[in-house]
Amino acid sequence: MKLKKAELKAFLDEKVQLYNHPKFIESDPIQIPHQFSKKEDIEIAGFLTATIAWGNRKSIINNAKRMMILLDHSPFEFVMQHQDSDLEALQPFVHRTFNGDDFMQFIKSLKHIYAEHDGLEAVFAKYAQKASFQQSIHAFKTLFFEQPHLERTKKHVSDPLKNSAAKRINMYLRWMVRNDNAGVDFGIWKSLSPSQLSCPLDVHSGNVARKLGLLKRKQNDAKALAELDKNLRQLDPNDPVKYDFALFGLGVFEGF
Repeated sequence: MKLKKAELKAFLDEKVQLYNHPKFIESDPIQIPHQFSKKEDIEIAGFLTATIAWGNRKSIINNAKRMMILLDHSPFEFVMQHQDSDLEALQPFVHRTFNGDDFMQFIKSLKHIYAEHDGLEAVFAKYAQKASFQQSIHAFKTLFFEQPHLERTKKHVSDPLKNSAAKRINMYLRWMVRNDNAGVDFGIWKSLSPSQLSCPLDVHSGNVARKLGLLKRKQNDAKALAELDKNLRQLDPNDPVKYDFALFGLGVFEGF
């Protein structure tokens, strides 16, 4: 499908209107952080949900709901006030390769981020570059695993500097940073700008992007993400990642 730039923009803008809509929440993992109203609860619920956001969407949502139950529906309070004995209740949790040991480590690491580094937003803001969060994601991973940790748990936080597209963490950043005025993305991280975001690149969005001529690279890796980012920024430099809704919707809902 070869469209001129203006036609492509008009086509994708129309799809953004269609999918960047509150109805989208009903079938998407973003519904989990939408259960909360306090900033820290939203960002922790969002981070944990995004961490397990691979595979079947229904099982992602069900398992993220289980996570919130295990955290007594007060994720921030649990993170900051838990004792080691409280963590044992998390042991049976499993979502694909993310298990109870990983979950316990994530709670300890999140406490470290809030207690020692002023919280999630502060870390991403401190290391952000003018038009990219990829350096931020790398720095966040380093700080997240500053404390004693299980080696196996590190694979659950991607590193763009190791050529990962870091799909899940880029999706999480979209949730936190982008204020879409449609009530889907939260826009609660005011110190960061949507212009710095990268598209969450996965099988669906990658395939659609290739069909539309937005992406030539075959692998869905950091190099492909840089190529897609560049092309999406030409369509809208201020809010390039709104097109995630179009690419995702075309791929998942329309089988484009």
